[in-house]
Amino acid sequence: MNRSRRRKEAEAHLRFTTYDFGFERVRLVTSAATKRRFMANVGPMLILSASLACGIQTVQAQESRTQQDRSSNTKSALDSIRSEDLLKHINILASDEFEGRAPGTRGEELTVNYLIDQCRRLGLKPGHPDGTYIQNVPMVGFTPLPAFSYRAGGQTTEVSFPADCVVWSPWFVPEVNVPDSEMIFVGYGVVAPEYGWDDFKGVDVRGKTIVMLVNDPAIPDPKAPAKLDDAMFKGRAMTYYGRWTYKYEIAAAKGAAAAIIVHETGPAGYPYFVLVSSNSRENFDLQSPNQNRDRASVEGWITLDQAKKLFAASGHDFDALKRQAIRRDFRPVPLATKATFQIRTSMRDVASRNVVAVIEGSDPKLKHEYIVYTAHWDHLGRNPKLEGDQIFNGALDNASGTAGLLELAEAFTKLKPAPKRSILFLFVTAEEKGLLGAKFYAKRPLYPLAKTLANLNIDGVNVWGRTRDINVVGYGGTTLEDLLQDFAKAQGRAVAPDSEPEKGRYYRSDHFEFAKLGVPGLYLKSGIDFVGKPAGFGRQKSDEYTARDYHKVSDEVKEDWDLAGAAEDLQLLFQVGYRVAQGDKYPEWKAGSEFIARREEMLRGVEGLKR
Repeated sequence: MNRSRRRKEAEAHLRFTTYDFGFERVRLVTSAATKRRFMANVGPMLILSASLACGIQTVQAQESRTQQDRSSNTKSALDSIRSEDLLKHINILASDEFEGRAPGTRGEELTVNYLIDQCRRLGLKPGHPDGTYIQNVPMVGFTPLPAFSYRAGGQTTEVSFPADCVVWSPWFVPEVNVPDSEMIFVGYGVVAPEYGWDDFKGVDVRGKTIVMLVNDPAIPDPKAPAKLDDAMFKGRAMTYYGRWTYKYEIAAAKGAAAAIIVHETGPAGYPYFVLVSSNSRENFDLQSPNQNRDRASVEGWITLDQAKKLFAASGHDFDALKRQAIRRDFRPVPLATKATFQIRTSMRDVASRNVVAVIEGSDPKLKHEYIVYTAHWDHLGRNPKLEGDQIFNGALDNASGTAGLLELAEAFTKLKPAPKRSILFLFVTAEEKGLLGAKFYAKRPLYPLAKTLANLNIDGVNVWGRTRDINVVGYGGTTLEDLLQDFAKAQGRAVAPDSEPEKGRYYRSDHFEFAKLGVPGLYLKSGIDFVGKPAGFGRQKSDEYTARDYHKVSDEVKEDWDLAGAAEDLQLLFQVGYRVAQGDKYPEWKAGSEFIARREEMLRGVEGLKR
C-alpha cells in the first residue's frame, strides 16, 4: 500500500472538530475515541474557558463602547466651543447699547438680563438655592471730589486731581479732613516675616501720611546683580506684598491717616491713565457695618514726577531713597512735609448682582460637590466728561471672558449624562472695583467652599490666533496644572508660566478671592508663541493692548481678531473642569503655596471628602 493510500485511510478514521473560545477559533484533529476521551476530561474546562472568554469579550466590548460613548460625549461638548459663537456674544456685550457694563447702571440691567436669558436658553438651572439666577451684592457707590496739598519749607503745593494724583476716602461719610499730617516714606510698606523684612521697624505712623513704592522690594541677586534675587519675594514675580490692596491693608493695620502709593508704570504693571479711568470717577465697595472706618481715611496714588517734586521739596532725593528701600536695614524716613486732604464724597446705595447658574451633578453622592467657573461681566461704563467716544466697551476686558464662560456652559450641557459633580457658572460683578463680586461670593458662598473643589477663572481670552503654548498665571501653585499639562499635550501645546509675572496678575482677578480662602484656582493667560506669526508677535500684541486699549474707550472688537486660539484655550478649561468633576480626588495646592494652610483648615473635620 503506497503512502498516499495509507494517509487517506487514516484520515477516514479521524474527525475534524472546531471549538470557538470566543477570542480564538481552535481546530482539533481527533479520532472518534480520542474525541470522546478529550471531551470527558477537557470538555468541561473548555466550556468554562469559553464561557469566561465570552464574558471577557463582553466586558471588553462594553468598556470599549463606554470609552467610545465617553469620547463621543466629550467630543460633542468640545466641538460646541466655537470662535464664531464667542464673537457673537462679545459683539453684544461690548456694544454701545450695553454702555460699558458698569455696576448700578442701565448697562448692568442689560448685561444681567442677557446672561439670564442665555442661561435659560442653554437649559441651565438657576444657581441660587432660592430658585433664581441672582445673588444680590449690596454695594456703595462713592464719587470723590478731593483736594490734596503738601507744605514743605514754608511753601504749599497743590497736587492736581487727577493729573498728578488720584485720591479718595474709603469711608462712607460725606466729608473727610486730614489737616497737616506728617508725611513719612516707608519704602515698600512691607512686613514679611518669612523674608525677615520689616519696612516699619517699630516706627509709629499713627495719624501720619505714609508714602510707599509699588510692587515688592526689588532686591538684586548677589551673584548676578542684573537680575532679581529669586530667594526674596519670588524675584521677578510680584507677590501679594507688592499689590496695592496689601499696601492699603498694612496702612490701616498700622493706624496711618492716609496711604499714598507712588505710581511707576513698570512696577505697577499698567500706565497711570488706568488709575485715572478706574478711580477718578465713581468707585464701589461692599457695604460695611462700620462704614469702612477700620481703613485709613485717605487712600490714593501720585505720579512719579509729583513724587520726585515732593521729595525734593522736603530735601530728599527720590532715587536715592528708593535705592535705600531695597536694603533689609531700611528705616522709615520722615519727609519734613505736612499733607492736607479734604475729600468730599457723594454716595449712593447700589444693588448689584452676580449671575449664577448650575448643572447639577449626576452622581447622588457627589452632586453636592462643586467646580466653579468664574468671569466678571462688568467694565468701566461711560464717562460723560469725555469728548467723542465716552463708552468703555471692555471688549477684551471682559466681554470676551464672559462670552467664554457662556461657551463653557453650553459645552457642559452637551454631556449626557451630566458630570458626576455639579458645575457652577458664576458671572461676578465689580471686578474692576476690587474683585467685589467674587469677594462677596467667597464670604457668603451659596455652596460650601469646603465642598468646592476648584475655581477656574477667565479674565480676557486670546484674540490674536492659535498658539503653541498656554500660560498659567501663578504657575506651580496647584495640581490642576498637572491635568492641564495632559490636555495641552494632546493639543500639541506646551504649558508655561506667566510671561509677565512682575505684573502680579494672580492677585488682580476673581480667582484670588477663592484662593485666599483655600480653594485651588486655575487662571490661564494667552500663550505668546503664535502659530504662523514671527517671534515676538505675542509680546508685541500684549504690550500694544496695555498701552493703547487697556481700560480705555478703545477696548472694542477689532477687525483683526482671530478667536481660534481662544476656542482651544476654553477647550482646555473644559477638560480640566470635567476631569475634576469625574475624578476621585480633590485638587490640591502644591508644596510652598501660601494657601495650603487655609485649605487644610477648611477641610479639617469635613466628612466624606476624598482627598
